[in-house]
Amino acid sequence: MKVGLTDKYGNSLSISKSLPKAMNRFQSVWLDLELMLLRWVGLLPSHSLRRFFYRLAGVKIGEGSTIHMWANFFKPSNIDIGEDTIIGDHCFLDGRAILKIGNHTAIASQVLIYNSEHDVNDPKFTAIEQPVIIGDYVFIGPRAIILPGVKVGDGAIVAAGAVVTKEVLPKTIVGGVPAKEISKRKLESFSYRLGRPRLFQ
Repeated sequence: MKVGLTDKYGNSLSISKSLPKAMNRFQSVWLDLELMLLRWVGLLPSHSLRRFFYRLAGVKIGEGSTIHMWANFFKPSNIDIGEDTIIGDHCFLDGRAILKIGNHTAIASQVLIYNSEHDVNDPKFTAIEQPVIIGDYVFIGPRAIILPGVKVGDGAIVAAGAVVTKEVLPKTIVGGVPAKEISKRKLESFSYRLGRPRLFQ
């Protein structure tokens, strides 16, 4: 009985087709190792040390910004965080496509931001990746979920527990599942700074 190389569906693979798949597998294992190490970095009770290691992994973090403990990432090199922005504890930041977070933005605890999802109508259940852009002076409440392709405009507010499936316009307050407009922020312009994060968190 002849034994050959096959893919996960049992289809035969030539050497020329199997080499790229082997390289992809190696890269996936390396990424998994990197994400595990970053998870351990998230246990360090020092903002400066965490920033150092996150930047080393490729996360772009602006001046005065911080990521609280127990954050999780996917493909950190695609994540760009502006200045004076605070990411709460236990957040998930997905970098499988571009994730850009603006300046003076507050993201509360346990917020999940995804930019990859499966195509449920595809026979192979393939992934669809779309960038997520979060503007300046945004507040995202605890346990909110931001889904792929979403843009959150400057000054917008996402209420706790909301599931955001489409664009949120500037200065708009949204909430619910799926998130819908509740009202508008009354400030004409924004100039506040978030200041220092809490120590040892």
